Amino acid sequence: MDSVFRPRRLRRSETLRRMVQETRLRREDLIYPMFVTPGKGVRQEVPSMPGVFRLSVEKLAEEAKAAADLGVPAVLLFGLPQKKDETGSEAAHPKGMVQQAVRQLKKQVPGLVVITDVCLCGYTSHGHCGLLRPSGEVDNDATLEILAQVAVSHAQAGADIVAPSDMMDGRVGAIREALDETGLEMTAILSYAVKYASSFYGPFRDAAESAPQFGDRRAYQMDPANAREAIREAALDVEEGADILMVKPAMPYLDILARMRPEFDLPLAAYQVSGEYAMIKAAAGKGWLDETAVMLESLLSIKRAGADLILTYFAKQAADLLGK
Repeated sequence: MDSVFRPRRLRRSETLRRMVQETRLRREDLIYPMFVTPGKGVRQEVPSMPGVFRLSVEKLAEEAKAAADLGVPAVLLFGLPQKKDETGSEAAHPKGMVQQAVRQLKKQVPGLVVITDVCLCGYTSHGHCGLLRPSGEVDNDATLEILAQVAVSHAQAGADIVAPSDMMDGRVGAIREALDETGLEMTAILSYAVKYASSFYGPFRDAAESAPQFGDRRAYQMDPANAREAIREAALDVEEGADILMVKPAMPYLDILARMRPEFDLPLAAYQVSGEYAMIKAAAGKGWLDETAVMLESLLSIKRAGADLILTYFAKQAADLLGK
């Protein structure tokens, strides 16, 4: 070969490869999703998500501290209510599971960034993300008021960031206005700006007991076939006051993440969702894949596509490896 440049020259050793590495995955990039459930002493593994647990408040605090000790800077909380009803009334209750968990984390794990999911699907008896009209259609505008109440209750409990995941039109603006009017203007909003109606959410719906009792969520979550729409959705959330934008799921939508990176200068997050996690765990359990290698490669691909922050159930495992 007469080529002046031989790419393999810079691949000859691990040290050389690290020196010229273009994308670096850090512990600080990770956010750990967690499920808080009623009761005491509860640590219940989710069957479709090995290694992921529904945790009572005190157990969740222990798990969050273990993650923080490994260098994970933030957690995202999902709550399972004591009871469900048509309007998801427990979602905004000051003594709801998420609100209790936030207060406990702020006491026991100082410095940990606490993010809360704002949605009604896990709290409504019908499993949809908002209030329903008699026709069964989600009432967008009536839902906004409830979502704003939920976000305020989380912020009052001490949440650093609220994360609306419902995909109602105008919800970021409604939440921003409610937070500001309540003197909580420093609470940030991480918007599920680009959330697709994906088939990769199945294990999560088992964990959060949030599957819709009828129909589906395609009337408010995005069509997986659409890419340009993602830019429009994200731009609306920026106008309404979002501080961080999220793409969900992550790996099946890396092209969307890459499209968004040059369009927006806000921090971008991507959620490696339950189905992505479960596939890796299942294949590794069969001995078909090296779990550690595939986990790190998958997270690196998300970072390379443009994510500043990655929500992943592998957060503790990855942070442990990245800290060594």
